[in-house]
Amino acid sequence: MPTALVTGATAGIGLEFARQLAASGHDLVLVARDAARLESVAADLARTHGVAAEVLVADLVDPEQLATVEQRLADRARPVDVLINNAGFGLKERFDVNPIELEQAQHDVLVRAVLRLTHAAVPGMLERGRGGVLNVSSVAAFLPRGTYSAAKAWVNSFSLWAHQEYAARGVRVMALCPGFVRTEFHQRLGVADRDATAPRVLWLEPDRLVRDALADFERGRAISVPSRRYKVIVGASRLVPRSALQRLQGLGRK
Repeated sequence: MPTALVTGATAGIGLEFARQLAASGHDLVLVARDAARLESVAADLARTHGVAAEVLVADLVDPEQLATVEQRLADRARPVDVLINNAGFGLKERFDVNPIELEQAQHDVLVRAVLRLTHAAVPGMLERGRGGVLNVSSVAAFLPRGTYSAAKAWVNSFSLWAHQEYAARGVRVMALCPGFVRTEFHQRLGVADRDATAPRVLWLEPDRLVRDALADFERGRAISVPSRRYKVIVGASRLVPRSALQRLQGLGRK
């Protein structure tokens, strides 16, 4: 059975990836910070789908804990066929207000972890001539939204380059760019009224998002933007002046 490693696997988009991959016959390596919740999710998925569900408790901000995930990905004796870089991090306040330590932590999760985990996974995939990396980015990558947007723009650029570099050798790389998704993300940011942050039409359901993303991944796409409404927003971002885009700052957190 193929094996998929999913970061941020206990909630939201990551949990939905774990569910759908397990349903399609993938064994799992689940990565998150909350050990109790991680064990519960792993046991449920193993029982429901009859797959193996390995647990790795790791805070990706911590270099030593991140290294344990890198080592698992690099283990040639237990190959990982699909890496889902999903772990998220968001900051409610503006850049000039946030402590630099929080800004650094966000960068570590959204950029450094994606870089290092992909670097750990790809060599083995290339040796086997198959595999893939799906990086969860954001529609914010196309909009001027501070350091979160900048980090996701890096994910898009990195994914597009890696797709072009490795697709011919059997390794797919794709960036998924969701907008507003009904997950715990905004609650963790301390947003009391999630529905007040965006019109209802912009909210996506995680099951449909992940199903469509996996379909795009199988098709070999480099960038996946879910739903026609977000495709329109991304298309408009290439045409609208930056000054106008500044007024769209509420958009884009996954």
